[in-house]
Amino acid sequence: MLKIGVIGAGHLGKIHLKLIQESEYYHLTGFFDSDKERAEAYAAETGIRLFDTAEELIEASEVVDIVTPTLAHHQYACKALRMSRHIFIEKPIAATVDEAREIMQLSVEAGKKVQVGHVERFNPAFTAAQPFIKNPMFIETHRLAQFNPRGTDVSVVLDLMIHDIDIVLKSVNSAVRKISASGVSVVSDTPDIANARIEFDNGCVANLTASRLSMKNMRKTRFFQRDAYISVDFLEKEIEVIRMSTIEGDPDPLSLTIDLGEGRGMKEIFLEKPTILPTNAIKAELESFADAIANNTDPVVTASDGLQALDVAYKIIDKLNLSPNLLA
Repeated sequence: MLKIGVIGAGHLGKIHLKLIQESEYYHLTGFFDSDKERAEAYAAETGIRLFDTAEELIEASEVVDIVTPTLAHHQYACKALRMSRHIFIEKPIAATVDEAREIMQLSVEAGKKVQVGHVERFNPAFTAAQPFIKNPMFIETHRLAQFNPRGTDVSVVLDLMIHDIDIVLKSVNSAVRKISASGVSVVSDTPDIANARIEFDNGCVANLTASRLSMKNMRKTRFFQRDAYISVDFLEKEIEVIRMSTIEGDPDPLSLTIDLGEGRGMKEIFLEKPTILPTNAIKAELESFADAIANNTDPVVTASDGLQALDVAYKIIDKLNLSPNLLA
């Protein structure tokens, strides 16, 4: 078992602490939180060891799990890497692209692994859909959330859309060619609603919409590719796959078909709804990191992946800053 310490005992940090205690992969050394009053109350409630300083926690651990507000990611990540510890760091990897680059460079110098908490990679609906996603040429994402003041210290792009940016970059094997975006600030100082269009060198286009002022929650992504359509519902943990194949000879009278017209033949339509096995995505990502350390393999979501997602997010934010809706 790897000795792991958690920095940050806010809402998400407490979830990490609970799941680590349940895991057979880790031994929890304890936690540190800069909010002393909150930390002492949580330690008294749970009996989990509270460290007086981050340095003491890092010293006692082999792996450091950083679950702080984004602005503190760089500080603690660099500290842990300079003390030669592996780090799991919540998304986004850092507050700026330059900070992310430094984290990645330090991990190389220290020879230690970094995994970024883009948890949707471990969503059972997405993992079930991955075998069907092959060279998508149009992707549409909607990530809508009811208002929660907890995330308004950053724009909706870094708060919500970055999940879908990572999924899109993972699914499209091509470089980004062009980005355009627009957004509106409604109740926050930064955009609460945003739409981005990402064009890739291979011709794929991704259209991403994120809002934190919705009346309902939605986390859906649709992939369109040659002879197939894949819908992934990250919230409900469901996928739908519609595939088509060319019919040779006479079609089965009971099959669902489409006539392409003008002598182009017919295609048979197949609808699949694969069974999704229930899993806890946060626990899965933490345990996959333990596997990567034990087997000396690359983490599922590397520091480079986190950097790329953050870089695209900031390019979208740059476009938002030029949006007429925000200049009024």
